[in-house]
Amino acid sequence: MKKKEIYSWTMYDWANSAFATTIMAAVLPVFYYDVAAKNIDKTTATAYWGYSQSIAVLIVALLAPILGAIADHSNSKKKFLRFFAYMGILASILLAFVGEGDYILASILLIFGTIGFSGGNAFYDAFLPEIAPKGEIDRISARGYAFGYIGGGLLLLLNLTMIMKPAWFFLPNSLIATQLSFASVGVWWFVFSLPLFRNIQERKHEQPDLKGSYVTIGFKRLKTTFKEINQFKQLLIFLVAFWLFNDGISTIIKMATIYGRDIGIGSTDLIAALLITQFVGIPFAFLFGFLAKKIQAKRALYIALWTYVVIVMLGYFMTSAVHFYALAIMVGFVQGGAQALSRSIFGSMVPENKHAEFFGFYGISAKFSAIFGPFVFGIVGQLTGSTRMGIFSLIIFFLLGIFLLSRVDIEKGKKEAQLNNEVTM
Repeated sequence: MKKKEIYSWTMYDWANSAFATTIMAAVLPVFYYDVAAKNIDKTTATAYWGYSQSIAVLIVALLAPILGAIADHSNSKKKFLRFFAYMGILASILLAFVGEGDYILASILLIFGTIGFSGGNAFYDAFLPEIAPKGEIDRISARGYAFGYIGGGLLLLLNLTMIMKPAWFFLPNSLIATQLSFASVGVWWFVFSLPLFRNIQERKHEQPDLKGSYVTIGFKRLKTTFKEINQFKQLLIFLVAFWLFNDGISTIIKMATIYGRDIGIGSTDLIAALLITQFVGIPFAFLFGFLAKKIQAKRALYIALWTYVVIVMLGYFMTSAVHFYALAIMVGFVQGGAQALSRSIFGSMVPENKHAEFFGFYGISAKFSAIFGPFVFGIVGQLTGSTRMGIFSLIIFFLLGIFLLSRVDIEKGKKEAQLNNEVTM
């Protein structure tokens, strides 16, 4: 049963990573820049894309801890995961109806799709400590990201082929092919989510008998969690570090393509480079799971974050498609590893019976961090008239995140969680 659950859990990463690749990272940014926002200034279009991302994750950030507390109390993580997944699936399909000049509609659907994608992940992540065998959380987390790279990469490859060669698919032009690629994300996401919804059985935990509506309970639990998390010093320091460096990572994912388009790199090269990122990321996600065992997860995470510092510095000077390909490959080396190790390090310091609640805080850290990066990117670009300064501004997030990570004692954090478990038993 464990193997079946692990496989089903990883397949959800395969399913929803199609949204991350085709819509968030590769195809929609170019479509937004060239088609949806065709009639507005291009620097403004880039900024509007960043602001749309920020609005979406702000909403998710405000919801995540409340929903996590509700899910923990009601033992209904899977129910909430299904709700958010269907929201993202529907938004993806509706993007097929966005046409020239419809940048407001595109932004609205991007916001709803991102809420579905990110909101669902808060509950998806909370299943990890429940299904991972003892001592295997790093490996299973890395495996999830590897499956995500494969699934998202395969659909992106199909969509890229369809956009470049629409006649092969009996389509009249690339515009129609691009719109259909958005719909394909929704179908892919739905089909490959089914194993998780069928095969993972939620563990039932006894919860305090709290009275009132779920919203009232959620706010009560949120208030309690704010107090409780202060007992876990190492976990709290890690959350702040994660908030910072994840800001840089998520902004690179969401803004790289539209940044490349703004400095004159062709759309085909941009999408193809991000496709390469996906497939380079597959073996390296597994590699970082292996490194975590050999040199410890924290040291492996350092390698990934310092690589990102180099990527940001080189990105400032990028001028050609060759440069973008090189940086895309470098991102593939470390993206999955950094995200998987962050998730597993956090999960290793979370006390039992608080998985969804504390992963709500992990979610809010991830989502709030994702607000400021695109916003800073957009506002710096508008104020300076240069998106290059926007990309360079991200370096501060990585440097501060690395500094705080150096102050985290993971073993002490595990002991803090264990002590809490013993007290509450």
